[in-house]
Amino acid sequence: MTQESLTEKLATHLMRPVDEATRQRARLHLLDWLGCVAGARRSRVAECVISQGIETYALATASWLGNVMEMDDVHRASILHPGPVIWPCILHNDADDFDHMLDAAIIGYEAVITVGETFDDAHYGFYHNTATAGVFGATAAFWPFPDDDHDQKQTEDNLQKLVSAFGLAGTSSSGLWQMRHEDSDAKQWHIARAVKTGLDASVVAFKGIKGPRFILEGPQGLYAATCKNPKPMTFPDQWRIHEVSFKPWGACRHAHPAIDAALELKARLGALEEEILVETYADAVAFCDRPDPQTVHDAKFSIQHAVAIVATRDVPQLADFEPEAIAALADARGRVTVSEASDITSRYPEHYGARIHCAGETVELVDTRGDPERPLSKDGIVEKARALIAWGGLPEAEADRAVDLALNGKDAGAINRMLTDWLS
Repeated sequence: MTQESLTEKLATHLMRPVDEATRQRARLHLLDWLGCVAGARRSRVAECVISQGIETYALATASWLGNVMEMDDVHRASILHPGPVIWPCILHNDADDFDHMLDAAIIGYEAVITVGETFDDAHYGFYHNTATAGVFGATAAFWPFPDDDHDQKQTEDNLQKLVSAFGLAGTSSSGLWQMRHEDSDAKQWHIARAVKTGLDASVVAFKGIKGPRFILEGPQGLYAATCKNPKPMTFPDQWRIHEVSFKPWGACRHAHPAIDAALELKARLGALEEEILVETYADAVAFCDRPDPQTVHDAKFSIQHAVAIVATRDVPQLADFEPEAIAALADARGRVTVSEASDITSRYPEHYGARIHCAGETVELVDTRGDPERPLSKDGIVEKARALIAWGGLPEAEADRAVDLALNGKDAGAINRMLTDWLS
């Protein structure tokens, strides 16, 4: 009997029914992504993509913008952001059946997270998981899954073509972290390319082009090239979109535990006026130990700046990461020291935590606001989307439009028309 590849197991896992509760969860993630896209309308990336004609239609433009504000949804164990990759794929299909569109999104989330969870520390040390696993999620999101009326042979043929699509996408998996060390737009490029790769792989594989079955675990596959100890692939009964966190603040997720802990300690003390020590996990230190940020991007990846916002102001607002605030908070950042704590690192990536000390008091958080253990409410997600849409320069009526279409709508085309209005 021929050995079954991991992508074959994944393809079979994806071919299962989606329940209504999971569709309702997906609607919240759709709204969250729409808010992130709207918030980035006035960014330099948007200006380049739109005014320079890099993309010629709204959904392709949107694939560049979902991550710009650093408020996109995040899955902890796989250390990636599913939403910016998956939603442009789904809406590209312009499905007449809104439930079918939501199902495709849920399947896309499942694929990107399932693959991303198998990558180890060695992979994440050099590779941007949202990009490297993203091509698998995009492929699944674009894929035309058969309905219940198809016979067994058609279903099996569809499955094998999907495996080929995964193989083709996997051969193009890429995205290096060098962009963290420079002022560049490579992170947005990674996501746009993952979307395009998933589309291309799906189209050609469906027409008969074959890809390698063992693209993950083969002797010269993705694991051999980028991992030292890949983790086992698992297939839980619950759809993994339920494990995805919502980000309440416009900073790198690795800075959020420190923000959350600082807010709790400030509430306890009334003020954070003395020296502040932040302990957190190793990746948070590697990504976000930036005592002297110079750009908006730097500020969003600076624990020192994020905690200084809390100490000097309060709950971080989008404007608090802009140049004026970067200059104003220099002295407050100087009071913040960041270090790694091995016990917090040992719980990562299943838990993103931090411990903060000031004035003889300590607050420690195992999980962060927006995680499934400490979820944002539906109202909180709506409020976040409204704030982002306003930040993007759109009137309140557009926020009403987005909330209604995402949470109550039945017309994917109406969402595409809204995006066209926003991004033209």
